[in-house]
Amino acid sequence: MEVSRIEQRFFKLKNMETREDANGKRVLAGYFSVFDEPYQVCDGWIETIARGAFARYLAEGGDVKILWNHDSNIVMGSTSSGTAALREDEKGLYGEVSINDKDQDALNAYARVMRGDVTGCSFGFEIGRQEEWWDDEGVYHTKVLEVYPLYEVSPCTFPAYRGTNIEAREQFERAKQSKSKAQEERLSRWRQEALKRLKGE
Repeated sequence: MEVSRIEQRFFKLKNMETREDANGKRVLAGYFSVFDEPYQVCDGWIETIARGAFARYLAEGGDVKILWNHDSNIVMGSTSSGTAALREDEKGLYGEVSINDKDQDALNAYARVMRGDVTGCSFGFEIGRQEEWWDDEGVYHTKVLEVYPLYEVSPCTFPAYRGTNIEAREQFERAKQSKSKAQEERLSRWRQEALKRLKGE
């Protein structure tokens, strides 16, 4: 069975605001991702999003949906239709979505964020490029250099989804296995070199 490459990451909504624009339309706006802010994917794994990570996909005009709780049945807006807009700045990924007054799900979502009942955001994406390393305390670090593609951003109720956690844990376990294999290879090479020196080679 093919494992999905779609990743999800959760962040606290940063400076998210609900307001009305000049035409009286309700707007939900704020930061859906913040650069260089450590995020704990799971125990022992810390990740950050690099500045410029979204730039290429946004520049190419890829469509991004604004969903509610990652539910593709509740589309609050879309960049391709002009009902939502996303851009990068020095701080992170900033977005605005115009709320459809004829969509009760969108109105409910707006009200929940406005009242402070929902304070989290997650986005669905694939990793285009990343760096990875282990620190001296055995913590695995990844830095996402490029998000490509970015499928959607979602205000969401809870910071974790069971399926996402399972996939994250599996990826982390593969990283640990890769690290162990690399350490064993280095130790094997060291042993071979030490044996050669002992033999005077």
